[in-house]
Parts: sequence; C-alpha cells; structure tokens
Amino acid sequence: MQPWCAADHVPLMLVEGHGCTLRDQFGNQYLDGNASIWTNIHGHNHPAINAAITEQLGKVAHTSFLGFTHEPAIRLAKELVDLLPGKKLTRAFFTDNGSTAIESAVRMALQYWKQNGRPQRDTLVAFDRAYHGDTLGAASLGGIPLFKGSGNDFGYRVLTVPSLDALDLLTVDERNRIAAVVIEPLIQGAAGMRLWPQGMLKALDAWCQSEDVFLILDEVMTGFGRTGKMFACEHEGVVPDFLCLAKGLTGGYLPLAATLTSERVFEGFLGEPHEGRTFFYGHSYAGSQLGCAAALASLRVFRDERVLEQLPAKIARLSELMGDMPAFRHCGMIAAMTVDSPDLTMGTKVCLAARKHGLLTRPIGNTLVLMPPLCITLEEIERLVAALRTAVAEVTAPL
Repeated sequence: MQPWCAADHVPLMLVEGHGCTLRDQFGNQYLDGNASIWTNIHGHNHPAINAAITEQLGKVAHTSFLGFTHEPAIRLAKELVDLLPGKKLTRAFFTDNGSTAIESAVRMALQYWKQNGRPQRDTLVAFDRAYHGDTLGAASLGGIPLFKGSGNDFGYRVLTVPSLDALDLLTVDERNRIAAVVIEPLIQGAAGMRLWPQGMLKALDAWCQSEDVFLILDEVMTGFGRTGKMFACEHEGVVPDFLCLAKGLTGGYLPLAATLTSERVFEGFLGEPHEGRTFFYGHSYAGSQLGCAAALASLRVFRDERVLEQLPAKIARLSELMGDMPAFRHCGMIAAMTVDSPDLTMGTKVCLAARKHGLLTRPIGNTLVLMPPLCITLEEIERLVAALRTAVAEVTAPL
C-alpha cells in the first residue's frame, strides 16, 4: 500500500466498459486481458444480462434465503445440476464467492463423515502450490505460504501432497482419516497457471472412489467455458462429489457462488431438528435474486450465442500467436508465459507497460496471464497479444 498511497501516484479508475473494452477516468481504453480478475464471461454491459438484472430489480432485489426460497434460485439450481452428465450432482447450495463455495464443500464433507458413522475422517488432502481462497478454512488448504499472511498454522487438518503418486504412499491409517481431496482441475491458477498432466484428474477420481473419499473440484476459475468446455472436469469425464463455482457464474456481474453436491451428501444431513444434523452455514446475500437473475441470463447467452461452439477458433488463434513466447502454456482460453528474470517485479513492470498499449492484465509473480472474456474477437486477440509482446520487449530490452 505504500506506493499506492504515495503523493505522486495516480490510481487507475475504471469508469466504463463495453464488450472486452474498459475505459479509465482519462478516457483511455484498454482490452480487459484478465476478464476483471477471471470473472467476466460475455463482456461488459451485455444487453441480455443487463436486461435480466433490470427486470428482477423491478420485482425485488434481495430477500433472505434463510428459511425462504424464490423462483430465480430454484431455476438456477436446476439449470446448474443439469449441465453435468448423469444424475450424480442433484443439489445446489448458494453462497457468494469462491472462498465460501470451497468452505461449504469442506464443511459438508467433514460434517457428513462425523454424523454418518466415520468420525475419524477429519483430514483434507490438498496439493502443493494450490490456492482455494482467502477465508480461513479455504486458506488453510492453500499451498502458497505468501497468500496465507503472517501465519500458516491455522484452519483444518490438511495433508499437502506434491502429486497424485504421493497418495499411493500414504499409510492405511492416513487413508482412513481422509474426508476429501480438493483440487483445481487441469490447471492451478495462483500457482502461475501450472498445468496438471493429462489424465491426472481421471486417475484421482478413480483413487477417491476406491478409497470412498469425497472429491472436491474447485472450478471457481476454470468453470463456465474457460478451458473450452463448460467445466474443466468434462475434459476427462469426471463428475465429482462437490463442484465449487463462482467468478463467472453470473457472467462476472454480481457476487454469487454455488456448491453442487450429490443426493448421498444431501441425505446425510436429513433428520429432525433436535438431532443436530443441520448444515449450519449461510451468508446474508446467499442466493440473492439479482445474482441468480444474472446467472440465468449468462447461461442463456451461452446457449443463444453458441459461446462454446465458437471457442476452438479463438483458442487456436491465441495459442498460435503466443506459442513462441517464453515458457508458454495454455488451457483453453487461459494463456500464460513467464519472464525469466531475477527481478521478481518484472511481471508487474510488464503489466504497467502494457497499459500504454491498451492492455490491462495482472501478473502472478513473473508469470503474465491472458484470460479475456470469451466474447473476444479474433482481431481483439491479435491486439491483446501484440500489446503484451510490445510490453515484454520494452521492459526486458537490454539497457
């Protein structure tokens, strides 16, 4: 915050957006190169989402979801569970952001085992360099110490492993204590867009099934078309026990999250009030009408504009244009490259330089990420990559 608060620093204020373009307080325009921190799907000011929010606003903006319900939430829950094949995921639990989607899944998993005959299952398995959110429980799953703040010994009982193979080295006692395994499928975001080996997710799913351990997939970043399919887990034919969604759920308009789970888990919480089997978790704005209206409109845009069908050409062009950049990797519309430099602020310098060329994005260390709204055109992709290339060349050029 010290540089931000310096007398000579002028903060960038974003005041308007249309499609993939944002405008600042001085009238400068930028391509939204990270979809407003990985949230925006169909572009800013999309008429269909705007209209849905406006229509809902004319009825009611928000009422408590604690002990009540409403039509937008019912419709959204049905549409979400219908997006995945089979009938494994049948229930949706609404909160308001990615961290709380994870918190819900983890707390459900732990409470399920405690009140359904296997209380020894008190341990969560997460992976090295993982990131699952900033609330206390979600942060305790994380494998990046920097993002945990000043202390790292808090939260759940977590076993952090480096790879799938490490699970086979666990003792019988360790396996019997596992309640759930948590993973970002296909790609770890905050780890620097680190790709998992092909087939890893499928093998992990098989391992969890063989051990009767819950599989929690964190698709907060990868959900809603980012990887080329609606959900990353579809690439390997996996349907987890918990699917955590947020960010792009409302098209990037409003805070809303959903944790999808199975009938088995739902039934594990049924009972009379005096039995204490209730899942006591809820947020003030969970399942808000405006958020649900935006999410339903976003799903309609996927269908009406055939968004997923148009992605292969965009993915191919993005990969073609960035393919020769240092340490390039991509997963669908998620693309990254890394500047090899001992200067750990090089990524920040490149992103600041990119503003002069009409690009806004945010680094992860020295990893530069392009994850634009899915509505981006081929011409805009070319401008996006050209701006990044120019900025990298300017910042890394020898003095």
